[in-house]
Amino acid sequence: MKNILLIVFALLMGTAGIHAQSCCVKDADFKLLAVNADFKASHQAPEPFEYTPKSGSMITFKTKDAAKDGQAFYVPSDEPTDKVLIIIHEWWGLNDYIKREAERWQEKLGNVDVYAVDLYDGQVAATPEDASKLSSNLDNKRAETILSGVISKIGNNKLITTLGWCMGGTWSFTATLLAQEQAAGCIMYYGFPEKDAKKIKGLRTDVLYIRANQDNYISQDKVNQFGKEVTATGHKFELHSYDAVHAFANPSNPKYDRLAAAQAEDISIKFLKKKLQLD
Repeated sequence: MKNILLIVFALLMGTAGIHAQSCCVKDADFKLLAVNADFKASHQAPEPFEYTPKSGSMITFKTKDAAKDGQAFYVPSDEPTDKVLIIIHEWWGLNDYIKREAERWQEKLGNVDVYAVDLYDGQVAATPEDASKLSSNLDNKRAETILSGVISKIGNNKLITTLGWCMGGTWSFTATLLAQEQAAGCIMYYGFPEKDAKKIKGLRTDVLYIRANQDNYISQDKVNQFGKEVTATGHKFELHSYDAVHAFANPSNPKYDRLAAAQAEDISIKFLKKKLQLD
């Protein structure tokens, strides 16, 4: 009887642990979300896709980590420009979908250099399990070193805007902070809001946040609080919400919402053109 009770207790504790993992992660930081079972299950593997770049190519740049260069997919403007967009990938990594998006956004913006930065140093995930491992094991210092490296590569006296989706949306804000006086605008597609008020005080530009109302992982309250702290810096916080699921703007997502994605993109393009003085 004692052994039976112990087994029942263990099963109950295991069930409680699974429940805690699956339901109690809303507003956790991204690394906690990355290992959550429900979060992984909500990200179906992207459809196989191969893309032959039209105008972009991979480049390398120096970082403070002298043992390892950073890399990015670079899409240059047709003519010299002082306007830049840094794109940051989702938890899948710098795959062919992101390379296509980098070229597409460059075409829409025009006289802008686009750098799609690789935070995974060449690794790309094809399954949610692989993406979970790569994102949860991402070294924040290395990621910041990569972003600082590409900003140095871009050079001084240029306007820098940033854009990222999901994990990349979170890092888009960090990249904007690292750009300091060069920062001209930040777009976060359903990225986890920065919680450190001291970091937010270093913001030098406006923020556009794209939210999915059916996002089960980032609450409206956290986004609102983030918006208040951004506004407190003297900069604008622009929020646009869509009745869609997390990652709705990812064309490789089986739950891709074409209409919502197009609407969010139109708003984002207008934001970038204004911030980069393209109008």
